[in-house]
Amino acid sequence: MFRKVSALLLLLISFSCTQEKPQSNEPINITAEDLHTSIDKVVEIMIHDIFSPPVASRIFAYPNIAAYEIIAQVNPEYNSLAGQVNELTPIPKLDSVPNVNAHLAAMIAHMNISKQLIFSEDKFNVLQDSLFNKWETTNKVEFDASKAYGEKVAEHIKKWMGKDNYSQTRTMPKFTVNTDDPARWQPTPPAYMDGIEPHWNKIRPFFLDSAAQFKPVPPPPFSMDENSKFYKELKEVYDTSNRITAVGDSSEEVAIAKFWDCNPYVSVTRGHLMFATKKITPGAHWIGITKIACKDTESDFEKTVFAYTKTSMAIADAFISCWDEKYRSNLIRPETLINQHIDENWVPILQTPPFPEYTSGHSVVSGAAATALTDIFGDGFSFEDDTEMPYGLPMRKFNSFNEAADEAAISRMYGGIHYRAAVEIGVGQGRELGALLIDKIKMQNDNTVAANQD
Repeated sequence: MFRKVSALLLLLISFSCTQEKPQSNEPINITAEDLHTSIDKVVEIMIHDIFSPPVASRIFAYPNIAAYEIIAQVNPEYNSLAGQVNELTPIPKLDSVPNVNAHLAAMIAHMNISKQLIFSEDKFNVLQDSLFNKWETTNKVEFDASKAYGEKVAEHIKKWMGKDNYSQTRTMPKFTVNTDDPARWQPTPPAYMDGIEPHWNKIRPFFLDSAAQFKPVPPPPFSMDENSKFYKELKEVYDTSNRITAVGDSSEEVAIAKFWDCNPYVSVTRGHLMFATKKITPGAHWIGITKIACKDTESDFEKTVFAYTKTSMAIADAFISCWDEKYRSNLIRPETLINQHIDENWVPILQTPPFPEYTSGHSVVSGAAATALTDIFGDGFSFEDDTEMPYGLPMRKFNSFNEAADEAAISRMYGGIHYRAAVEIGVGQGRELGALLIDKIKMQNDNTVAANQD
């Protein structure tokens, strides 16, 4: 009797395993939350994989453009970026492909490219497999058609992406430190890392004519004369740091510095051990602010794709522009000079990142991102920024994106890693770059823009 029951159970199990997944054939509903969830997973993996700020900006931009180009085919409010963004050609037409859900195809294209740009693909597969299973169960015909089209668009974007010189820069020589010139950048403690991405200005921009299009004025001439502008800015960093740390972490300036740190790799030494604490990059922080703005305004899937795309292009070209200047001026960091000439025991509040000082990357990126977001959501857009809460930092409130950008910029001087010139000129550099994006790249048709302004 037991054998008969066992055989029957095995037969039932075998039969159930061969059955197809139940199909509801309902239309697959893709929401803005699906895109937020996917991008959040990419950010989580980027933190684990430790991407530098410039490389991280590239990881955001290409998947967003792939999704946006699909949306632009079905929503007349949005214009294709083909012919506007450097070297981008039209994606395969959608109108001749039956059963395609454009929102689903956009999600699949976005995830396909995102997965290629990160290292830990297996971590992303967990989310992707879960979503694919849900969508396929809901409507297999629609899922299969949308997946095939989304992958076709992804391949088109990948071919364009593959010509941006990124692969070539992976084999270029590392940066050579000029130890004979006291004005030139030197590796800083505790890890004394090589300068990262010295060839980033060779990456093809998205909308800039060249990496040097917004070449800033030179920094104040290097001089250790106490009456020189350069020395006064150096001393300002030292004096400010001492003043705001005198009262400990209760200082508002210290809180600002830590909130905008956004250093993806902070080296920590404990005895003979060295390890890293990991967190988001400056670009990821502004992508987080984009998410906040989209959710606060209850933006639908298409406007959310639009907002991420416009902001991520601003961020990506801001890094190209900034890095072009960093390795041109090749300016020494405050930490090095303060330790050499003022106080050998001084340590900045923030760990100095491993690349030259001028201009401030966070300042340029913040100026550019804030300009793009202001164009989308309006000036005077107040929000609560909880982006850093997962890293133990409290939420901060801002009355506008530009207010947040100004605070992000000055945070670098409070943190002891930048002079005032790099901060103030940097945020202006970013805003000029953002203004070009708005003027040059017409992502919305004139009627839509006029309606938004009304």
